[in-house]
Amino acid sequence: MLTKAPRGTKDITPKDSYKWTYLENKFREICDLFGYEEMRTPIFEHTELFKRSVGDTTDIVQKEMYSFQDKGERDITLKPEGTAGAVRAFIENKLYADAQPTKLFYITPCFRYERPQAGRQRQFHQFGIEAIGSDNPSIDAEVIALAVQFFTELGLKDLAVSINSVGCPVCRETYNKKLREYLDQKSSVLCDTCNERKEKNPMRVIDCKNPTCQTNLQDVPFMIDHICDDCKTHFAKLKEYLVEMDINFVVDKTIVRGLDYYKKTAFEIISNDIGAQSTVCGGGRYDGLIEQIGGPKGTSGIGFALGVERLLLTLENNDIQIENPHSTDIFIVTIGDAAKTKSFKLLKELRGNHISADNDHLDRSVKAQFKYSDKINAKFTIVIGDDELENDSATLKNMKTSEQKVVKLSELVKELKNVL
Repeated sequence: MLTKAPRGTKDITPKDSYKWTYLENKFREICDLFGYEEMRTPIFEHTELFKRSVGDTTDIVQKEMYSFQDKGERDITLKPEGTAGAVRAFIENKLYADAQPTKLFYITPCFRYERPQAGRQRQFHQFGIEAIGSDNPSIDAEVIALAVQFFTELGLKDLAVSINSVGCPVCRETYNKKLREYLDQKSSVLCDTCNERKEKNPMRVIDCKNPTCQTNLQDVPFMIDHICDDCKTHFAKLKEYLVEMDINFVVDKTIVRGLDYYKKTAFEIISNDIGAQSTVCGGGRYDGLIEQIGGPKGTSGIGFALGVERLLLTLENNDIQIENPHSTDIFIVTIGDAAKTKSFKLLKELRGNHISADNDHLDRSVKAQFKYSDKINAKFTIVIGDDELENDSATLKNMKTSEQKVVKLSELVKELKNVL
């Protein structure tokens, strides 16, 4: 047990970490193009924050949160998603006093106690954005456009954007009454979870994954068919903006998202993998959440989140390779103790000039040192022995072309700067 990671966690070793770095840098690049700035929030929050924001009828709160009492007997939870913490930070740090909207992005680990499977771990990682301070559908369109551009630039071509409107408190009250009446008639064929949800948050029943419930709810009334005029106008304008940007989309009445804080716009982006489909991104508008957890009244917000593990799996399923950029500029092969000692002066000078360099630390033979140089993808090598020290020179070899050139050791940095 001591040398085995806890179930649902996974080490990210150097053979994979470069992929994560690439995705993180690409996400930061795209967010910068759209004017979003990074927010970093604590890895844990007060449990009540997630109960009030995510919703106490959700699977996350009921079954999946890592919650505990700290030594001060405070109820603490490792964050299961990124939005609640970002919104809490927006309020606490009075970002609402700055020019609006506030555009934020985050890259964070999250924690949910669920059955581990491919692309889903108990400790997982999210990229997400939050646009707070505007209720205009133009910001909804921008959020979706950012996600689409990110996936497109990663090489995902067969994307499907599904959108829906889940209404607002005005129209949802009437709809929930109608939905409960329908669900009451179906209670005998619904699972226990759905029968519990239909009282507190009936729209969550539509999101049930139980096959029996799905079969018996095929004629369920949908929210989008009962939205008020304001929600209709908002949704129509969103579609207009998406059409203007040539973003293909479909209206999917079944999208309600799994969290209680969504209002009006809800969306998912699906990648049509080779032989399968996978949802790579989901999000929506959460008007009212800021006020609900103590922020300024009437402050709107919208965002999305995507799982990095699932994204990596999607890229793999689509045969999209991320090139490993790591290589060493020069490896110094040494013969004898005097040469090895001299190599440390060269290494310091090379690294001080931002030229990556390495040498042998296991007293290998010359042949083994060259073999190791190949293994670490060194671009150049030189051999230093007694003769090279006496002449202050060595042969610089290009490992890709096999071209060789004699250089003065005192001019090695200058030469490498010219060729790199």
